[in-house]
Amino acid sequence: MQQVSTPSTVVVSEKASLVDSLLDYRRERPDLQLFRRRINGRWTPITARRFADEVDAVARGLIASGVAGGDRVAILSSTRYEWTVLDYAVWRVGATTVAIYETSASDQVKWILEDSASSLLVVENSAHHDAHADVVSAAPDLRDTLLIDAGPDGTGAIDELTRRGADIGEDELDQRHSNALSSNVATLIYTSGTTGNPKGVTLTHANFLAETRNVHETVGEMMSEGASTLLFLPLAHVFARIIAVASVENRVILGHTNDIANLLDDLAAFQPTYLLSVPRVFEKVYNSAKQKAYDGGKGKIFDAAADVAIEYSKALETGGPGLVLKAKHTLFARLVYSKLLAALGGRCEDALSGGAPLGARLGHFFRGIGLPIYEGYGLTETTAAVTLNRPGAQRVGTVGKPVAGQSVAIADDGEVLLKGSVVFDGYWHNESATADALRDGWFHTGDIGTLDDGYLTITGRKKELIVTAGGKNVSPAPLEDSIRAHPMVSQCLVVGDNRPFIAALVTIDPEAVPGWLERHEMSSDTSLTELATDERLIAEIDEAVTAANKKVSKAEAIKKFRVLDTDFTIESGALTPTMKLKRNVIHRDHADLIDKLYTR
Repeated sequence: MQQVSTPSTVVVSEKASLVDSLLDYRRERPDLQLFRRRINGRWTPITARRFADEVDAVARGLIASGVAGGDRVAILSSTRYEWTVLDYAVWRVGATTVAIYETSASDQVKWILEDSASSLLVVENSAHHDAHADVVSAAPDLRDTLLIDAGPDGTGAIDELTRRGADIGEDELDQRHSNALSSNVATLIYTSGTTGNPKGVTLTHANFLAETRNVHETVGEMMSEGASTLLFLPLAHVFARIIAVASVENRVILGHTNDIANLLDDLAAFQPTYLLSVPRVFEKVYNSAKQKAYDGGKGKIFDAAADVAIEYSKALETGGPGLVLKAKHTLFARLVYSKLLAALGGRCEDALSGGAPLGARLGHFFRGIGLPIYEGYGLTETTAAVTLNRPGAQRVGTVGKPVAGQSVAIADDGEVLLKGSVVFDGYWHNESATADALRDGWFHTGDIGTLDDGYLTITGRKKELIVTAGGKNVSPAPLEDSIRAHPMVSQCLVVGDNRPFIAALVTIDPEAVPGWLERHEMSSDTSLTELATDERLIAEIDEAVTAANKKVSKAEAIKKFRVLDTDFTIESGALTPTMKLKRNVIHRDHADLIDKLYTR
């Protein structure tokens, strides 16, 4: 069994808590800026004293509402400042936050509330409350439900809890804090498994503190005082939660937004120094820029600039670029790259990517334009990143080396195994699942990977490997990643398990449609149903499929594909909140269409 470990000097004490730093800041550096919050359309600084005071006020309200140490408080909301205030208030009183995606179906909400035995629920608005009213009213342990946005009485959750806690003294908060242990469960995050009910991952204060401190030790100045980042991922996901916690721990200025449609506008106004995101967002930035170039008649310039950026990045790993390549790169830096970087706020120098494979193509492109994306790897069960590329030691196409204090091994069957201080202790009230995941001191991830010189590469997932009727094992991700590089493609699902050959379903990116129709002199009223059968579009997708097939063997190549007239979305249940494919859902919903790929 291959194995690699990275040493660490980080020690988390038995009495440590996630609120320790916050209380220290208020006492020692009250004017330290921790957040920028959008108020009346402007990004307004929030100091450590103001944030800590808000947390305490809400914490008093939780105590007045009957929340005891160890109780579970559920939050169902999109990403916003109040989410983080509530999170820290729950920890301030020694309770546990139960994270629920705002896009969750009522059956999922029902299971999470019942399984966690949550005593209090905070939802974002009346629409969320109404959507889940039946399951909320039936939850056996739930005593109260509050709305972040003003409820029927005109009072939002923050103000209501502040009002309730007005008579709770400081000594009660201090007593709660004195009982804090790093081994206490900070949060339950339910994994969206492909079968059965979601499992509640228990993450402790020690897990969070080990992750934030070890990642800081790994990446250094990128995540330190004076830096800033804009959080737009769902806070119910471990990646976003660790961003919020790490920002507070490392004095990074944090902003929140849930307005994904206007994300570029927010980035331009907020001007973060680094980004943390899932690959699909970086992919959308690339595809949108490419589509805009084509719409403006500058498609060839963009393609040439992209090729130079990729070539330049690759040259950095093989002795450096030559004079000709440097000259081309300098030219395109002025014509193309600078505009892309300006669209991200103009101050962004680095990015971290996780949650799904980024792909070497995007990694080389962004590094080539001057924005290196340090890809990492982790799961909910590892409190986010357990491996990470880092400044000065980046290898594009891999997910890096173990974060400080963590170990990675490759089992005989290729499965990735993990061990370290960021790895969880078990699933909530699920001993059988815990015993299956944690064996011989190692967490069995279900992912397939390889180690080379300490760098981990994820090649697929055990459950996602396609085995054709001819017995060929095919990992779908590399093919799907390549096809999604086409600006008209939104999503791609490769199929072929127990089938005679590999095929694919491809969806159209609605944002790219208007420009494509204009360039091809088609009516702006053309429906997606018409477009999905247009010979010119199919020919373009066929070129993308051909390019993808060149990267694999003939047995792994896509023989047929179908362009759909509907997209795979979070709302339809086809994507997770971090925009990963729910393969079982898509297979179920499009079973007849998949069958037709093999009967015609």
